Parts: sequence; structure tokens; C-alpha cells
Amino acid sequence: MAAGREKLRQAGISDAEAALDARLLAQWLLGWDAARFFASADEEPRATFQANYDAFIERRVHREPMAYIYAGQEFYGRMFEVTPAVLIPRPETEIIVEAALSLVPSEAGARVADIGTGSGCLAITIACERPRARLLATDVSHDALEIALRNARRHEVDARVSLAAGDLLPPPVVGEPAFDLIVSNPPYVPEGDRPSLAPEVRDYEPAGALFAGPDGLDVIRRLIPMSSKRLAPGGHLIFEIGIDQGAAVTQLISTTPDLRMVGLRNDLQGIPRTVVVQRT
Repeated sequence: MAAGREKLRQAGISDAEAALDARLLAQWLLGWDAARFFASADEEPRATFQANYDAFIERRVHREPMAYIYAGQEFYGRMFEVTPAVLIPRPETEIIVEAALSLVPSEAGARVADIGTGSGCLAITIACERPRARLLATDVSHDALEIALRNARRHEVDARVSLAAGDLLPPPVVGEPAFDLIVSNPPYVPEGDRPSLAPEVRDYEPAGALFAGPDGLDVIRRLIPMSSKRLAPGGHLIFEIGIDQGAAVTQLISTTPDLRMVGLRNDLQGIPRTVVVQRT
């Protein structure tokens, strides 16, 4: 494992992260938790371990994200399959879930849409936490929808989470009720920020889930007015934004009929991250 750590350091990964990644890759291959790993340091691993471990270290040397090597990422206490077809779920996106659950009572049969679902982590988590809610999850990527479907089946909510390919929301069907809640983690990174991103993000995660025009607001500019037409009165839109986008997004909301901003939640770094909007 020491050789693996050194290879990761030479690839430009910090000492602390290299040590952690080298250990986590070993644990994952062995199927051990941290307690067993440290207690069994002298135990001889199975014969295939070293070759598999070296292959995983090599992938990490090329800055492939750990979640893609594992093919999984935890989100809101549940494990989700992820591949390079979908954005890796991040802790700050759990703020959307927390805001959504605060607005949807546990006994409510709410109708919820998740736009740009990716791995399905938002829609599936809300479905798990609110067993009477019914959800529509959309994405422009058919590959992403396949991942979302597998995750919905894994967490046994596929009967209540419908998946649809397309941009934003499909046209409404006559007689179809409006949505009580719309959630989204849209692309919001300005195109000019691409060179400054970590190689794990820039070179591996899907560009369509990251970048949205010169200021990062191309999708959000369409998401906000569309929501004013598709939300039920009193319904809410919750979505994630990037650094320094709060003022511009607040202005977009203020000029959209029937919508008012009711919250702007910070992430753990104190950065305004999650916008909560209500249809009046």
C-alpha cells in the first residue's frame, strides 16, 4: 500500500488524500471496514488482491474520481451507482433534499419533479423519505436515465419514480395536475471556469451536467419561468446554484410572474447554494 500512496503523491494528489485513497481502495477490494482493516494489517490478502489494487491505483493516478472507480457514491445515507454518464452526488446537494422534506409532509401524496436527475439521487431519496409522493425524473441523457432506473430499482421506488428523456419537463398532458414541488441540480458552472476545475471534475464528469454558458445560468434562465407555469399555486421550486450566482438568480426570480424567493440556504462553507422559490 505504501507504493500506491507514493504513486498517488507523484500524480499531484495531496499527502493526506493519497494516504486516504490508497487505504480506501484496499478496503473496498478486501470488503473490509476501517476497523477490520486496521485490526488485520498483518493478514495475508487473497492472491488476486495485488493485481487488482495496482490497477485501481493506476486509474486514480490518472485522476479518475474515486466514485467512478467504486462505481458508487453515498448520498443521504444511501448508496447510488454512478458512472461517467452521471454527475457524482455531492454533500451540498443534500441541502435540496432537506429543504424538500421540510416542505412535503410525510403523509402527503405530493407530485414532485426532478429535472436533470442524473443518477436519480434527488428523486429517489425524496421517494424513499416520502412514501406517498410520486415523482417524475427527467434527463437529456439516455445513459443517465439507465443509471437512474437501476438506482430506483435498487432502492425499491421504481413504481413511484417515472423517468422521461428530454429537456426540463415534457409538455403537460390535458387534465394532468400541476407539480407540488420541482427540484433540480442543474448545470451552473461558467464555461470559462473549465480550465480551473480539478482534473477529476473537468476530465471525467459529464460536461452537460456541469457547464451552462458564459455565466453558468443558461439552464437556470429557462428553469425559473418554466416552473412558474408548471407548479401548483403554493408549490415550490428548489435548485442549486454556484458561487457568486445568488444576486443574478434573485433578480431572475423577482422579474418572473407568480414566483417569489423564500429562501437561500448556505452550504457548510457558508456559500449560498440552494434556492427555494414559491409560486404565489
